[in-house]
Amino acid sequence: MTVLTDIPARQLEEAAHRDPNVLRWLGAYTSSMLGDSIYYIALSWAAVQAGTPAQAGVVMSVSAVPRAVLMLGGGVLADRLGPRRVVIGSDAVRCAAVLAVAALLFLNSPGLWPLALLALVFGTVDAVFMPAVGALPARITGKGQLARVQGMRGLAIRCAGVIGAPLGGLGVALGGAATAFALAGLLIAVSVPLLVSVRVRELPADDGTADGKASPWRDLRAGLRYIRGHRVLAPLMLAIALGDFGFVGPFNVGLTLLADRRGWGASGMGWILAGFGAGAGAASLLLTVRGRLPRAGLVAAYAILAGSVAIGALAYVPSLAGAVGVALLVGLLAGLSGAMCGALLQTQADPAYLGRVTAVAGLVSLGLAPLSMPFAAAAIGAFGLGPVYVVSAVVCGLGGVVALYVPGLRRAELPR
Repeated sequence: MTVLTDIPARQLEEAAHRDPNVLRWLGAYTSSMLGDSIYYIALSWAAVQAGTPAQAGVVMSVSAVPRAVLMLGGGVLADRLGPRRVVIGSDAVRCAAVLAVAALLFLNSPGLWPLALLALVFGTVDAVFMPAVGALPARITGKGQLARVQGMRGLAIRCAGVIGAPLGGLGVALGGAATAFALAGLLIAVSVPLLVSVRVRELPADDGTADGKASPWRDLRAGLRYIRGHRVLAPLMLAIALGDFGFVGPFNVGLTLLADRRGWGASGMGWILAGFGAGAGAASLLLTVRGRLPRAGLVAAYAILAGSVAIGALAYVPSLAGAVGVALLVGLLAGLSGAMCGALLQTQADPAYLGRVTAVAGLVSLGLAPLSMPFAAAAIGAFGLGPVYVVSAVVCGLGGVVALYVPGLRRAELPR
């Protein structure tokens, strides 16, 4: 059980899109995600200008290693210190690091090393930021509103992606990478006072909350045991892993190769990604408006299965317009299944374990699943687009099979 301290009980039942506390959190999250989007544009541009394409690729990938290695530890830290405190601290560090590099670039051209160091800092901080971000919604609203908050968060991510890239490009055009970095740092800075104003509910020390009395390793093992023994979270993690491993290859390196071999070019790939983003945004909007969908576990299972069929079909669509339409369908179904899985993760996990639960899900999605990309590229070179897309669709569909045939997950509901 949780103990409410700073939030009145009636406010926990207020619709999330009308709750000022949730809206402050949403504003902070959106501003931070916008800053992230601009940061990646600035980093890629600065790295290309300072070195060779291969060196720029290394700089862009530097952050992935600490993010993957430290993610589980970040979950322990979020549960020990509280997600609000960790999010505020990590956003402050990210802001300071980005503004420091912006100032350095304004003064001279320091080369690749400061950019690589910035990427390393960003990846390290992301390892604690991401689990804390996942654990925070359960502390600011009631369980009945967590599905709606998941939809609002999805909309924020889509808006940041759509607005952030042009803003980053505009910053680079006006003043180079230094201006874009400065803009990213200022947007991340906006999130800090908003987060400070967000009120949270605290948890007692005897409900599984990680604290300084036990070793971090013991807290981590306790979190893993909690997930393994949970009738919904254990199969949900497996479904998420299979879905992500089947999705990442076709919609990253696979999409680039598909657009190239069909003669659609970079603009064609952009249209396909835009279709996917529109579909995913529509799914987030649906959950934001509805607040919850009945039979969430079953909806997630069917959405994963249908989405896997659409992924496999993408390699066989001959026209760009058809590919955009299929990508929109993939985005809608992937957005729906992702929102359902995220909402179930939020509502089924005890808030005291949410940092560690989110860390495991993040490790799968952001740390392990991207490792499939070079294998997907090599397989496409050896066997062609069609077979690789079909195999990826089968792997993704297995996630739906898990959700459909494990009773605890299939029958899982979102709270009213």
